[in-house]
Amino acid sequence: MSSNRIIAVTGATGAQGGGLVRAILATPSAGFTVRAITRNPGSDKAQALAALGAEVVAADLDDRESLQRAFAGAFGAYCVTNFWEHFSPEKELQQAGNLAAAARDSGLQHVIWSTLEDTRDKVPLSDPSMPTLGGHYKVPHFDAKGEADRLFREADVPTTFLRTSFYWENFIHFGMGPRRGDDGSLVLSLPMADKRLAGIAVEDIGKAALGLFRQGRATIGRTVGIAGEHLTGEAIAAAMAQALGQPVRYAPMSFDAYRALGFPGADDLGNMFQFYCDFEADVLAARPLDATRALNPELQSLERWLAANASRMPLD
Repeated sequence: MSSNRIIAVTGATGAQGGGLVRAILATPSAGFTVRAITRNPGSDKAQALAALGAEVVAADLDDRESLQRAFAGAFGAYCVTNFWEHFSPEKELQQAGNLAAAARDSGLQHVIWSTLEDTRDKVPLSDPSMPTLGGHYKVPHFDAKGEADRLFREADVPTTFLRTSFYWENFIHFGMGPRRGDDGSLVLSLPMADKRLAGIAVEDIGKAALGLFRQGRATIGRTVGIAGEHLTGEAIAAAMAQALGQPVRYAPMSFDAYRALGFPGADDLGNMFQFYCDFEADVLAARPLDATRALNPELQSLERWLAANASRMPLD
């Protein structure tokens, strides 16, 4: 395998993209170099990647021509969008279309598209059991990605469709970690009832993506799901208690209570958790642990991730 095969990575300063950039740089034996794509090459995060050895270039997901320039000469690309930056599924679809067209026009040989289920395949808009959002979606940040799969297929781009899982980092950055109750004890509140959640560390997403690139064309045209563990809320709370050295109680919320929290995207995430619960067997089966470990032998358990990261969780 030639060492000059370039993987272009969008979202390179974000969670998934950054994880893949670091994984490629840490594994020179894989035979790839990495081109980190970002809107702002001068940012501290971009410069940190450059210091590690990444080629950093500028492009914008809203600008197809800039993406085509950034993809030029590359062997493959990791394509990811960030719904939470703008909360617009329509914008996400447009960006995915730009990525697919740029990948086609650049002649890329292997693209990984970071996607999720289109939940409307299981919960039609007419189904009153889950609120319809924005008139067209059930879980907008899932549905737009799932709908965008067809854009890569229609563009005839050699694509692996990668379905990721709940980030363990959400317990740090998304306000989903344990909080102190009125009595001072720690409470983990998730709308998961007694169902299992498929979760993964963001660094492991990057390592699994590198594993897919290393497999060559074997997964082109296929949908591949990944997860680090499948855990109940009780099991997550127990792992947190062990890492923090103090009790953590799991207190499941209702979906409606979560949707009513009022922060931006609360209704979307409430619907996501309902989808996870209502279709637990399908969600978990689509994210097999053994297959993920085959792609990434360094796959972390939640316990291992917490050993390194529990101190970063805001508890108050």
